[in-house]
Amino acid sequence: MKVKEMTVFGLRLVFLPLAVAAGLLAGCTAPPVPAQINDPGEEFNRSVHQFNLGLDTYILRPIATSVVRPGGGPVSQGVVNFARNLSGPTDIVNSVLQVRLGRAAENTLRFVINTTIGIGGIFDPATAMGVTGKDTDFGETLHVWGFGEGQYLEPPVIGPTTTRDLSGLIVDIAINPMQILLPPPDSYIGTVAGAASKVVDRGRYVETVDSILYGSADSYAQARILYLQNRRFQLGQTAGDAASLDQFEDPYAE
Repeated sequence: MKVKEMTVFGLRLVFLPLAVAAGLLAGCTAPPVPAQINDPGEEFNRSVHQFNLGLDTYILRPIATSVVRPGGGPVSQGVVNFARNLSGPTDIVNSVLQVRLGRAAENTLRFVINTTIGIGGIFDPATAMGVTGKDTDFGETLHVWGFGEGQYLEPPVIGPTTTRDLSGLIVDIAINPMQILLPPPDSYIGTVAGAASKVVDRGRYVETVDSILYGSADSYAQARILYLQNRRFQLGQTAGDAASLDQFEDPYAE
């Protein structure tokens, strides 16, 4: 192992126990349930949204619709399956950090089945066997540890997120076992597969995404509320908080 790779590996090993310790300290309090949209940087976010909209209009959508038909097909599904399987080790790590050991065991079993019988994850025999697993990420881990949602953000390329989920995304990349154990360029396979999966999804759900980005009166507000509603639902925050938000309401408008 080269010196640079050893250094990166060492930093990741140092970071992980620190993250666990922070989580144990934060876990003493439940995360607050967000009831409103926290978007103090809306003006800047909207400018980035226009940039992302341009990327979709001139690059992502044309590529996606030229290679993927609406609804997808077996090849498209294979790409999605492969990408999800490569994220399996990260799901396992986060399930352990969330102290959801049953979920960690199921995610481990799913990864083993699809990697072997499913030929590297191209096929999904685990689901047919009833081993569905549970997608998770470090953003959810931070939520379990007691960290709040933070501000709404829309970074370039990444799209709608929050400060907590963006931090989680960065950590997920750092703690991904494939990134740690595999040397370049093999360690980049997961990133490439994830990007390909996003392109496939853009083509599969073209009508739905188009209605949000191009058919709504305010695509920024529409994307923001849909992201927050979906994310809060994933985290179990469904006590009417997100659903009660007006999708075109601007809480910072004077």
